[in-house]
Amino acid sequence: PSRPVFLLGEVPPREGTAPGECQRICNKFMSRSRALASDGFIVYDIQDEPGRTPGAKRPFPFRRVMDSSEYAALLSRSSGKECLVYKCIADAAFDTWMKRCASENGHSAINLVGRASSEGQYSGPTMSEAMDTLRTKQDQLDFGCVCIAERHTFEAAQKRGKDYPTEHLNMLRKQQAGCAWFVSQAVYDVEATIRLIRDYAAICRQKGLVPRKVILTFAPVSRAKTMEFIKWLGVRVPPIAEEAILTAEKPVDASINFLCDALRTILKETLGVGVPFGISCESVSIYKAEIDGVHELFKRLQGILLDSRGSPWKVQWIQVMPPADESENSNKGQNSLIKNELQPYHL
Repeated sequence: PSRPVFLLGEVPPREGTAPGECQRICNKFMSRSRALASDGFIVYDIQDEPGRTPGAKRPFPFRRVMDSSEYAALLSRSSGKECLVYKCIADAAFDTWMKRCASENGHSAINLVGRASSEGQYSGPTMSEAMDTLRTKQDQLDFGCVCIAERHTFEAAQKRGKDYPTEHLNMLRKQQAGCAWFVSQAVYDVEATIRLIRDYAAICRQKGLVPRKVILTFAPVSRAKTMEFIKWLGVRVPPIAEEAILTAEKPVDASINFLCDALRTILKETLGVGVPFGISCESVSIYKAEIDGVHELFKRLQGILLDSRGSPWKVQWIQVMPPADESENSNKGQNSLIKNELQPYHL
């Protein structure tokens, strides 16, 4: 459980995309990412979410995409790597989707996402109901949840009539309901992230629980419109950081440097609290500079997290799916679905 995990995020193609075109898109993503030592992929469930940021216009138009479980099955079977499948609970057919996700698409891990807002009418189960169903009726699927540092600020607490932020209590409640890990929203607010991790670790210690792994998500930004979209998604970007990134000669490089420093600070300020970490990198746009930036960011963040463990490490490459002539002559007991591995070596 303490071993770091490294994931890359991907958004499914548009709804209605032909199967052959889906495969081409999948192959392009794999080709670009295969040299990165990732453990697998996150496949997102994209919703319109009109109530996410009241009064703010969505910077990019919403385009409905294909089902996250369906595309993740294609990506997993094509790459030989497992996918963490995101699923918004605001779905009247949630139970049917869940069964199909495991039995037909072969997934073993999903990440539950709540409603965009507590206001308004939504179909589907509540978060508590969804977690209870997964825990009691669907033993083929492990599940994780989202944690949001922006909810763990004093400003957020005041809006809810609280004296102190309560996101750590949400994490505790979800852990007690069976949540096996947490994936953060994109990290730009370092102070709130540190406070959340420390408070979560403290409440786990108080209750005699071992903290779940927290996968920190990072997304580079290279232009003002992407920055606007990041903030529309609910990510708090400190004004000083926003100005430094957008006025830099190469904004994507400035963004990457900021996020690397952010991870170093988080690791330093949470050292010894007992919360294991992972890393996820994603691009929130189709802009080439940001997609390329994800790959550079992934490699740098991976090195920072592994170096922080104080033990030498190496990246090892292995054929995921050997050519037909090799696989036919291989030992029958050999598993061909082998992921790129990060292994410690002993001096």
